[in-house]
Amino acid sequence: MTADVWLPIPPDEIEGLPEGPTYRHWDGEETYPADPADCAFYVVPYMKPPGVGVRPLPEMRSVRVVQTLSAGIDHVEPGLKHLSAGVRLCNARGVHEASTAELTLALILASLRGIPDFVRAQDRGEWLGGGFRPALADRTVLIVGYGSIGAAIEDRLVPFEVAPVVRVARSARATERGPVHPLTELPALLPQADVVVLATPLTEATRSLVDATFLARMKDGALLVNVARGPVVDTKALLAELESGRLTAALDVTDPEPLPPGHPLWNAPGTVVSPHAGGPTSAFLPRAKRLLVDQLNRFVNREPLRNVILTTGA
Repeated sequence: MTADVWLPIPPDEIEGLPEGPTYRHWDGEETYPADPADCAFYVVPYMKPPGVGVRPLPEMRSVRVVQTLSAGIDHVEPGLKHLSAGVRLCNARGVHEASTAELTLALILASLRGIPDFVRAQDRGEWLGGGFRPALADRTVLIVGYGSIGAAIEDRLVPFEVAPVVRVARSARATERGPVHPLTELPALLPQADVVVLATPLTEATRSLVDATFLARMKDGALLVNVARGPVVDTKALLAELESGRLTAALDVTDPEPLPPGHPLWNAPGTVVSPHAGGPTSAFLPRAKRLLVDQLNRFVNREPLRNVILTTGA
């Protein structure tokens, strides 16, 4: 195999890449490292502004695989119309589970235990004592989007002695931990949850899933945690609930994103905002490299690829 492989990580920093392809390093720069028409395996640059990763796709006439380094593929989908039939799109399942699940727990605990209030009080030199705070123990947690990240979140919830974890995905299935409910049952499940975690991909079915009706079904005082994508939530509807004080929120993703200065979400009562920090941690690079080595060895040896989300023209 002599076709080009475009990597956002310098190839000499990835041990175990198979021989044969010509490896090109491109991480979203204005200038391409070679002719995009010669690229057969394209790894999309990670965490770049909208439009960067899809820019070379119209010229990639020979590409056979597009590999993201993110769990979601919504940032790549606009460019798929430029590709010929038979191109496989693969996501980064297995790369972000640990980091995203860690942040989810951090956001839940920070929100319930009032950590932001303590930090602000520390800045003022004030001992903010007195009063009881909600614990995670004995809380019912509803996970909307029970894929690999949702399962990793449950793995980390269990030691905190939560009440039953309720799992929701697109369709029903059984797991060792218990049933996964279909999305159609979500309206009946929301009122029992103290914490609702969004970990679903952004699709046409999940865009604005969390609207005024969804939020109205959540119990008073419940916490909404979004580690999915900002547009899964109707921001205007969420703001209405936050400003009334009925719900609280911990948001790693927002709509719009980045959240501009002066946006009302910054100062909404009971709200914690982190800057889309779920994936980019020290855990990312070793897992991303392992995924790329495995996928490229499979590609060179004509073995089935992992994490194939769709095939163009299928």
